Amino acid sequence: MDTREFSILDLFRVEAETQAQVLTAGLLALERDHALADQLDACMRAAHSLKGAARIVNLAVGVRVAHAMEDCFVAAQKGQLTLRQKQIDLLLGATDLLARIAHTLEADISLWEGEKKRDVDTCLASLAGILAGAEVVPADQDPAALSPAPAGARSGEAAEQGTVGGPGGPRASDRVLRVTAENLNRLLSLAGESLVESRWIKPFAESILRLKRLHHHLGKRLESAREASLGQMTHDSAQAALADAQRHVAECEDLLAQRLVELEMFDRRSINLAHRLYDEALTCRMRPFADGVEGFPRMVRDLAHSLGREVKLEIIGGATQVDRDILTRLDAPLGHLLRNAVDHGIEPPHVRRAAGKPAEGVVRIEAGHSAGALQIIVSDDGCGVDLDKLREAVVARNLTTPEASRALSEAELLEFLFLPGFTMKGTVTDVSGRGVGLDAVQDMVKQVRGTVRVSSKLGQGTRFQLQLPVTLSVVRTLLAEVAGEPYAFPLAYIVRALKLSIAKIALLEGRQHFEFDGRQIGLVTARQVLAADAPSAVGDELPVIVIGDHDHTYGLVVDRFLGERELVVQPLDAQLGKIKDIAAGALMEDGAPVLIVDAEDLIRSMDRLVSGGRLDLVPRGSADVKGQRRKRVLVVDDSLTVREVERKLIGNGGYDVEVAVDGMDGWNAVRTGHFNLVVTDIDMPRMDGIELVTLINKDPNLKSVPVIIVSYKDRDEDRQRGLEAGAAYYLTKGSFHDDTLLQAVIDLIGEPAA
Repeated sequence: MDTREFSILDLFRVEAETQAQVLTAGLLALERDHALADQLDACMRAAHSLKGAARIVNLAVGVRVAHAMEDCFVAAQKGQLTLRQKQIDLLLGATDLLARIAHTLEADISLWEGEKKRDVDTCLASLAGILAGAEVVPADQDPAALSPAPAGARSGEAAEQGTVGGPGGPRASDRVLRVTAENLNRLLSLAGESLVESRWIKPFAESILRLKRLHHHLGKRLESAREASLGQMTHDSAQAALADAQRHVAECEDLLAQRLVELEMFDRRSINLAHRLYDEALTCRMRPFADGVEGFPRMVRDLAHSLGREVKLEIIGGATQVDRDILTRLDAPLGHLLRNAVDHGIEPPHVRRAAGKPAEGVVRIEAGHSAGALQIIVSDDGCGVDLDKLREAVVARNLTTPEASRALSEAELLEFLFLPGFTMKGTVTDVSGRGVGLDAVQDMVKQVRGTVRVSSKLGQGTRFQLQLPVTLSVVRTLLAEVAGEPYAFPLAYIVRALKLSIAKIALLEGRQHFEFDGRQIGLVTARQVLAADAPSAVGDELPVIVIGDHDHTYGLVVDRFLGERELVVQPLDAQLGKIKDIAAGALMEDGAPVLIVDAEDLIRSMDRLVSGGRLDLVPRGSADVKGQRRKRVLVVDDSLTVREVERKLIGNGGYDVEVAVDGMDGWNAVRTGHFNLVVTDIDMPRMDGIELVTLINKDPNLKSVPVIIVSYKDRDEDRQRGLEAGAAYYLTKGSFHDDTLLQAVIDLIGEPAA
């Protein structure tokens, strides 16, 4: 640990915070099984370490409290004392007192020998009572002495960067650099810019390739001029000049070809380096999920005892890496969910026994990564939500009519739990009853672009599932073009992206709708919402993004899909204020800016258009626009040169061609865009061509799309492997020199549209 900038009191605070966690975890474990020798040993060592650390900083009051705790643990190790709930309550109170002492400002340390001495004396008397076999807390016990240290009582960065310190001090293997949040954010921003800058080389390489083609054409023309002049020019100088010019063109072509190869190699290295830099910077922001929930076992234990319940908290996935900003924001929502689980969910022991359940209830927190997102599940095995009582509460609060409430599904009913001020308890306590808990949970989840869902079974328990981004600095988006400009729509708010047939659009009371998942969804043009030019006549299909929440869902018509992208979020200048429907900005691969849509603001804008009766209709027109009828081909290859050759070869045949840089990029593109054919290489980073072909053939919506594999590998076993994966053709890259590839495209999807 880098301690060069730490004061001696800072070091003690780090030590005290870490050892307090060890003591709390050990005492909670001993409460469940008082014979756990390893936990007794850990608690004794932690108290001993705190005593030694307090003595070094001349904190006599800390020495006395830690020594008294150590005596209790030694007595328990010798079998002279059994630590049960009452004794553990007092030892937990002493642990909290040590934490409060450690987090006292240096100028206020003397207060523990003056104004606050009564708290210390009361604690020491209680610990002495444990050794003497006293069964009750002294009557003059000051509740403040047993209150937990404030959650935010940390000593600046020092406490945040603390590591486990055993009897011998911090371990060398636990070294931590002291990095401020501001420096870390700058590092992450620079890494993101480096990632974008590295992609500048791609369009540059394409321009070099174009120059190579121009030189090639020049050489052809010089050759033609030379042949034409052979019959007219008889003097040797003219022919020598032409030959010299032709030789220089050939040298230029060779030089450009060599530079293109070098450029492609640099392109791969720089992109790989930028990704590694960005991933490392991102890792610096990540912390184990366990760091954010370390105080919850104590909270659940104390709350359960105050309510007369027996509850065990299980934490699964503590090693899951979470963005530090998200982890900080999770503290209050998870606290609300856990308090609800204990107060509303877990039944008293006698009720659970009568229902055939164990007397001890289980509340579980699970964390993990799923589909590129952070998933947190808070569940309990309690009584669950009584839907009939919930329906009555909804009607009693005039949130709906009795008739409408009977038509509500289970999921729709449970959504009422998240309304501000909604509660099913008839009385207000210091734990619950005000109806602010779940409202706060949903508010936090929306702030970080996440979702929350609840499910429940009567008599079996309730389950809350939070789907959150892994980090707030990167957002997964669907890029779509609107009036010639790209816009990024966060995937967290997208229900589905689809191609909607014009024939499926219905007109009802002057508004266009289409059926989606059994309900009618209103259709709105993105051009109208974003105040762009009016849309022109469209073809047979519309690119539609279904966006919204349970109450407000719309089909947003865009001009075309551009694919799925992960974007580094760049906040807009504060001087611009809040821009309507826009949340932030980002940079594309070529350095071009793109705006990230504020989905919630966008939904409100659509609501206002609908309620004001100002919706424009999607214009219907013929589908004979040349660009819309051209058959589309996706070329997937990690080689810049091969991609360009394939694109030009197929494009010159009259097809509309798009490219992807590797298998993963190709998979994202083929899922979000409509293609008639895919042409792919085999050996590529992140996802090879065989896996891409397999995924396409397994997807019910894509299995009709034929795939051509073009590879350098020409062995029979390679060819057989590709065809078995589902490829329609297997060609070698030597086929570029003839019409084999273009003929294969024609065989599979026919001639290009006129």
